[in-house]
Amino acid sequence: MNSFQFLVAVTASLGGLLFGYECGVMNVVLVMDAFRIFFKFHNWNGDALDENGKKIKSDTQEKWYRDLKEADNKAMLEGVITSSFVLGALCGALMATYLGEKFGRQRTIMIGACIFTCGAIIQGLSARTWIMIAIGRLITGLSIGCNGVLCPTYISEVAPAKIRGTLSSCYQLMTTFGIIVAAIINSIVWYYTNIKPEGLGKIRSNIWEEVPNFEWRFALLFQVVPGLGLAILMSFLPKSPRWLCSKDRDEEAAEVLAKLNATSTSDSVVQEELKAIQEDVAATRAAGSSSVGELFSPVIRRRTFITFLMQLFQQWTGINVIMYYQSQIYGEIGFTKFMSTVVLPIINNFVNFISTFPGMWGIERLGRKTLLIIGSLMMMVFHISTWAFSTQTFRGKMWQYFAVASIFLMVFSFAWTWGPVPWVYQAEVFPLRVRVKGSAVALMKAWSTKTFLLFAAACLLAWIYSQFYVIESKGLNLEEMDAKMAGKA
Repeated sequence: MNSFQFLVAVTASLGGLLFGYECGVMNVVLVMDAFRIFFKFHNWNGDALDENGKKIKSDTQEKWYRDLKEADNKAMLEGVITSSFVLGALCGALMATYLGEKFGRQRTIMIGACIFTCGAIIQGLSARTWIMIAIGRLITGLSIGCNGVLCPTYISEVAPAKIRGTLSSCYQLMTTFGIIVAAIINSIVWYYTNIKPEGLGKIRSNIWEEVPNFEWRFALLFQVVPGLGLAILMSFLPKSPRWLCSKDRDEEAAEVLAKLNATSTSDSVVQEELKAIQEDVAATRAAGSSSVGELFSPVIRRRTFITFLMQLFQQWTGINVIMYYQSQIYGEIGFTKFMSTVVLPIINNFVNFISTFPGMWGIERLGRKTLLIIGSLMMMVFHISTWAFSTQTFRGKMWQYFAVASIFLMVFSFAWTWGPVPWVYQAEVFPLRVRVKGSAVALMKAWSTKTFLLFAAACLLAWIYSQFYVIESKGLNLEEMDAKMAGKA
């Protein structure tokens, strides 16, 4: 791997940073007092809570947090704001199938980054109505859904076969890094604005009166930075050589391949790869125009179901519940509000980030299928142990820390296996003619879906699926992968 290949992969992977920050920021913003009061999820009459988030029982107790009262329509409003992002991501994945083919992967990723920036601005400058922030979330969802399809696809199309999995998994790495950035920034903001704020214990005549809104506006507007950064950096990257060939721009494709391989256009490596791409394009044209229905044709339907089920099982591992609601989980286990909201989530997010590196190594050394099998079994074990330890937390602090350790180990098990593999796999198994459509259909499953025992059962099913249905793609170039999936190799 040369420096230019690495630069291309890391830059395109910044789409994952946008996804990670968006997920991380909203999970913290939704529990910020100012945000809850501003959008009338809660009201506040001046009452206070103690260090553990419990009601103050006497005037001598030290006051730490606001005691907010939940509004009747809180669940509905919060549901609209969060689900609008999912709806946008669904539409964005579909949007990618058209824009990615018409304008190319590189240019469409730039468009997606600009859309993300617009959505961030609308969210951060939102008026006191749920409609405006829901629209902002919908717009950012469009970007995340679109780039979630195209970023891994773009990386797979410019990466050499031997290290394609490693480079493609950079998308998942940047997603976890985005979650860390959001957690650290928002935890600092939350600490200075939600612990011992002004007005604790003083009666408020207007329970719906706003408190300072800097905390959540800053957190949401900060999304502009990675959004603009991705748009600017992508403008310096080359177009996908496979897309260029599909548009009869073979000379440009040869130049891109030469640059990626740090050699001349006449080099045998470049010419061999170019010839393979041209043959694939010719076969695609001979078969006629593609459609979504082709994903379910006899030649392609198995890879469609593999990627579809892979994204389904990725959600069923329970990772989203742990990452989205970890503060509440730690609180139920028995930790203080500060530990549950700041300390433990940052540690967990750091575990998630660091654990992606073994996956980047193992995806080429061990293979995609092997990682899925190992991860399924590990997650099943740690879901069961988390359940077992959490039933014993009344016995003392030791059991609380055992339960948290099990959660961290479950996140580790996911992050190096089921975290990166689905993104890599869906971007490499489809032939050129339906590659973006196939990735979009797979990703839509991820956007359209609480007990630890239930998740353990889901991980068992994921192991069975990985062991007996998934086809290994390690070390194959995209054209060889197509032949293997079609039963020609």
